[in-house]
Amino acid sequence: MPHLLSHLSHIEITTPDVAASTRFYTEKFGMRAIHDSDGRVYLRCWGDYYAYSLVLSQGPEPTLKRMAWRTASAQALEEAAGRVEASGITGTWSTGDFGFGKAYEFVGPWGHPMRLIYDVDKFDADTDYKSIYPDRPEKRSAHAGAPRFLDHITVATTDVRAFCAWYTDVLGYRTMAFTDLEEAPITVFGVLTTNEKSHDLGVVLDTSDRPGRINHIAFWVDTYQELIVCADVLMERGTDMEYGPSIHGIGEQNYLYFREPSEMRVELNSGGYRNYVPDWEPHTWKPSEGSNNLYRNGAMPHSMTESFPAAEGLTATEEGASPEMKAELLNPYAVPGQG
Repeated sequence: MPHLLSHLSHIEITTPDVAASTRFYTEKFGMRAIHDSDGRVYLRCWGDYYAYSLVLSQGPEPTLKRMAWRTASAQALEEAAGRVEASGITGTWSTGDFGFGKAYEFVGPWGHPMRLIYDVDKFDADTDYKSIYPDRPEKRSAHAGAPRFLDHITVATTDVRAFCAWYTDVLGYRTMAFTDLEEAPITVFGVLTTNEKSHDLGVVLDTSDRPGRINHIAFWVDTYQELIVCADVLMERGTDMEYGPSIHGIGEQNYLYFREPSEMRVELNSGGYRNYVPDWEPHTWKPSEGSNNLYRNGAMPHSMTESFPAAEGLTATEEGASPEMKAELLNPYAVPGQG
C-alpha cells in the first residue's frame, strides 16, 4: 500500500466551559491561543509547524469532536477517501476551514470522527516570535511547562484488534504493539503509527455502548527534565497529577497524566523510540512485562479507567483492565461451554 497518511495534524475536543479550558491550556500548560471563531478557540504549541494543533469548542461534556490527519500528498488524500468509501463508509468533502483547505470528513467504524487534509497553512511567526533557529516555526516558549507539539491521541473501542486491522488495511497505519490480559487472549490495548514514531494513535478496550469515546490527548516535550518541570508548574498552579511520571514499556516514552477543567485527560510525553522497519511485527505484551509502567513499582489509579464522554460500562487502560472489567470480560471463560 502507498504511504497515505503523514501524521496527526490537530484535534478538536468539546468542553462545557471553553473559557476555563482555554485558561488552563494557555496559563498553566503554556500553549498559545491564536484564533477564535464561532465559539471555537484554536491553540498552538511553540513547535507546531501548522497554525494550531488543538481546537476547543462548546459542548455539554468532554468529547472528541474530530481528529485530523494530514495525508502524504494531495493524491494520497483522494486515494485515502476512496479507500474509506470502498470499505462501506460514506464521508463528505468540504472546501476547508481556518488553517486548512479541502477536507474529507467521515466517522470511523467505531464512531470516531476523522478529518483528512493535505493543504494546510504553515505557521509564519511575526517578529516577536521569530526563532534564531530557521527550522523552528517560532521561538521556544518562555513558559516553563510548555509542550513542543501535539504527539498522539488514544481512543476507546469495543474491539481493539479489529480497530487496528481496519485502520491498517484501509488507511495504511502500522500496528506497533498490543497488550493482552494475563488470564486470557483478550486484547485491551493497541498502538498504531503513520510514521516512525512508536505511535500517534492508541486504542483501549471499552465495554460501553457509547461509540466514539476518547481516553486522552497527548503532547510532547524534548526531555524528561522538561516533563518533570511541567509537573512542578502544574501542581504549583493547582493541577493534580493523575498518574506518573514513569516510563511506558510499549513505546518507551516517559509519561505524565493530568486533567484539564473539563475533566479531559491530558498526557505529556518525552523520549520513546523511532521505528523505520517496514515489515515490523507487533509484539503482544502482558501487563506483567511492564507494558504500561516498565518499572512495575506503582499501581495505576482507578480514575485512569475513565474515558470520555461518560458511559455505562468499563474501559481498559494501557496497563490492562481493572478487576471489575476482568470479571466482566473473563466471565464466559468461567462458565462451562461458553469459552
